[in-house]
Amino acid sequence: MRQFVFVNLVLSLFILNQSSCSFDNGNKIGVTGEVGQILVVSDTELWEGAFKECLDSNLTQWIMPYLPDVATFELIHKTRAHFSKGVKRYRNILFIDLDPEFKGAKGTIVQRKDVWARGQLVVEITAKDQEMLVQTCSEGLDEVHDAFDKKSWQRIVKNFRGIKNKNLRSEVTKTFGIDLALPSNAKIVTRRKNFYRLEFPPASRPIEFAGTGTQDVGSVFSGLMIYQYDFIDSTQLEHHRLLRARDTMLKYNVPHEIDGLYMGTQYTKVVYPEGNIIGNESGTINGYEMRGMFKFTGINRMSTGGAFWAFHFVHPTTKKTVCLSGYVDAPATTSWTHPLREIQAILRSVELKK
Repeated sequence: MRQFVFVNLVLSLFILNQSSCSFDNGNKIGVTGEVGQILVVSDTELWEGAFKECLDSNLTQWIMPYLPDVATFELIHKTRAHFSKGVKRYRNILFIDLDPEFKGAKGTIVQRKDVWARGQLVVEITAKDQEMLVQTCSEGLDEVHDAFDKKSWQRIVKNFRGIKNKNLRSEVTKTFGIDLALPSNAKIVTRRKNFYRLEFPPASRPIEFAGTGTQDVGSVFSGLMIYQYDFIDSTQLEHHRLLRARDTMLKYNVPHEIDGLYMGTQYTKVVYPEGNIIGNESGTINGYEMRGMFKFTGINRMSTGGAFWAFHFVHPTTKKTVCLSGYVDAPATTSWTHPLREIQAILRSVELKK
């Protein structure tokens, strides 16, 4: 009887351990891999064949309108055998399987969270043959992209919310009536009645030289401007009116180290600012999002610039139009994806405070 109980106990533990390799057991370490990557796990024939173009065109989209181009994702590849022997904690994983025994009339797309790590998103696409696979992906990859996209900034929001920044956040709340998730060691460098500029710690990213691979490291500077002005009527939220207010605020509050230069907006056709209506993460604020490029201008000359990503909304208590405008100043030869994702996360994290 004791032997029977022992054997059953061992079998139970074995089954539990096997399950924990495939499904969330509630206590895992965090994800690995770079922000902006999707690991595609498939047969080499699929990855190297015509199907890769379908993946590229649907999953490698662009965050507009930046120059150089900023991709939402880069695709990297492993076979099933390689994946099973390596690290499984990649933040975004896409499994693609052809199963001749598959019985469905259409292929399936299944999303799983926290499979091998906290914050992980795993998507499994299964089809009987390549024709069914192409049809399934043509109909469903946009949704897959959006799921990976949303998860990308949500992870950063969660990470930043774990960083207290108590004094800084309290000061922002007192002045603007909002709360934000912010990176560690963020600091206020400009403090005026209706305008704050926050700087984030500089980051180092690889600089890529064409034809030679990664050769050096460049500094990425980023930060956030918060400003507000009286809300009069809804016409103030029109695209061109928001740009006009932005340029006025920047001219008087963000000077360059060279006298006579100040931060402005680039209006060339290629990078003309784009906008759309969005909400914050919790769905409690609706506002107008804007992306574009900035430059330092004035005294009949122009200096260097970078990217900005902004969010505008009307505060229901203070009756002010509030703008959160993040910026990234980085070499054109290094990836902007990670710092822009951080700015996006900060904007989406905003919450109203009385």
